Amino acid sequence: MKDVLIYDTTLRDGCQAEDISFTLEDKLRIAEKLDELGMDYIEGGFPGSNPRDEEFFKAVRKLKLRHVRIASFGMTRKPSSKPSQDLSLKTLLDADTPVVTLVGKTWDLHVRDDLRISQKANLEIIADSIAFMKERVDEVIFDAEHFFDGFRCNPIFAVECLKAAEEGGADWIVLCDTNGGSLPGDIRVAIGDVKNLISTPLGIHCHNDGELAVANTMAAVEMGVRQVQGTINGFGERCGNLNLCSLIANLQLKMRKKCVSVEQLKEIQALNKYRPHSSHFFDSPEVRPIVSDQQLKKLREVSHFLYELANISPNKHQPYVGDSAFAHKGGMHVAGILKNRETYEHIDPELVGNRQRVLVSDLAGRSNIVYKAKEYDIELKSDDHAVHEILRRIKDLESQGYEFEAAEASFELLIQEALGRKRKNFRLVGFRVIDEKRKENEPPISEATIMVEVDGVMEHAAAMGNGPVNALDTALRKALTKFYPSLMEMELLDYKVRVLSSGEGTAASVRVLIESGDKKDRWGTVGVSHNVIEASWQAVVDSIDYKLYKDSRQATGIRR
Repeated sequence: MKDVLIYDTTLRDGCQAEDISFTLEDKLRIAEKLDELGMDYIEGGFPGSNPRDEEFFKAVRKLKLRHVRIASFGMTRKPSSKPSQDLSLKTLLDADTPVVTLVGKTWDLHVRDDLRISQKANLEIIADSIAFMKERVDEVIFDAEHFFDGFRCNPIFAVECLKAAEEGGADWIVLCDTNGGSLPGDIRVAIGDVKNLISTPLGIHCHNDGELAVANTMAAVEMGVRQVQGTINGFGERCGNLNLCSLIANLQLKMRKKCVSVEQLKEIQALNKYRPHSSHFFDSPEVRPIVSDQQLKKLREVSHFLYELANISPNKHQPYVGDSAFAHKGGMHVAGILKNRETYEHIDPELVGNRQRVLVSDLAGRSNIVYKAKEYDIELKSDDHAVHEILRRIKDLESQGYEFEAAEASFELLIQEALGRKRKNFRLVGFRVIDEKRKENEPPISEATIMVEVDGVMEHAAAMGNGPVNALDTALRKALTKFYPSLMEMELLDYKVRVLSSGEGTAASVRVLIESGDKKDRWGTVGVSHNVIEASWQAVVDSIDYKLYKDSRQATGIRR
């Protein structure tokens, strides 16, 4: 049996986040990914709220899920109806899920000002709604909405609500920090009291409005809570929900080390102090990990999969799974991890499917250069002349506004240049870019003409484009394709411009970052100038040079 069960509510709570909307097909793909990750429950949505959620519960039955249990979510009955007559409860039964989660009021403020009923009536609603569902469904979970706020204002009534759920036969009672404003100390105090009054296994559902959802959930687990509810990447309303990516990693890699001996566990049981939600439960050497080691290695993959379907750029600074989670920039840090990664990393990145990265900037030391060169299969020593030259060049370029953290292709070319290995694939004779607007209500027309020389042969080309940079990029590749056919499979994927010195207005320097790709790889290049076309040209040329450099390396059987 597991020490903590993971209840994912990305498909309901996560969908309530601003800018997030999943199609039915998205939700089904997400369900399969969450099953692969080892989730115990997936809350599919509120079947009475929209047709898409209703369709999900029909379609999910056809998936070959190996582990997870699907839960539908709804509210306790309305004050004006009996359970057997309540439309919301009927809709949950129609969803035909093995698990039903009912949310009910536990804060007297809501009972008084929202429902506008007596406290006694609210207790009856909780008890008979759960009892009704428990007779018809395998497992019923009670989400005690606003419990911690209710406990703070009226602890007696809040606990009476939990007792009503227990009397109704709830399999789980989940304590919700719905407004997300509680502190870890609040969580510990409340759970400490509840454990002595309720025997039903406890869960926790935290929102992140105080940026404490992970801390609050960890505190709850330390107090003996056995079920945690959250979302992948912390997606959710307002400031989001508990981030399961961080929570799973914390539970798996941090708390699993807290154990008691078999003899101690037997002593606890013999003294009749063992309860299903006792904190001693987590220290049992017999329990399984939260997820398997192989599933844990999928954590970053699942995180980015959700970002991709949500059409949101991944949070690069997200703990454990973000691109920057194990990225090192300062020279002292890099020197440390080269000797022992534990000097500046709290876990091995590969445990969660991530990787160690070393960044190159004006803060870099020689260790950074040596490390990055090794990534490109180039062996350098810190006292090599090339290392000093590369470091000098980087510091000079970054003082002008260049930035190589997102333009590693440009940096690799810089290393090749310092080593005298960079090939000049073509010589620019000249280019001209024209932006013409012929009518006020029509978009402008962009055209570029270019002349280049390759091995003494002159080539001229012209192209139209969606903007001047696209026109220039297209014309250049059109001119070079005759000499380098592989450029036909290359495309410009992303283009970003940043103004570097805002005080100069339209005369300010700009930095252009370009992401390019082919059938196998993606790479970033950079250019800086007072002229946005010139900055773009630099980045485009680096992009083409890198493509040709990469192809030549692959042709000789070298990895990079």
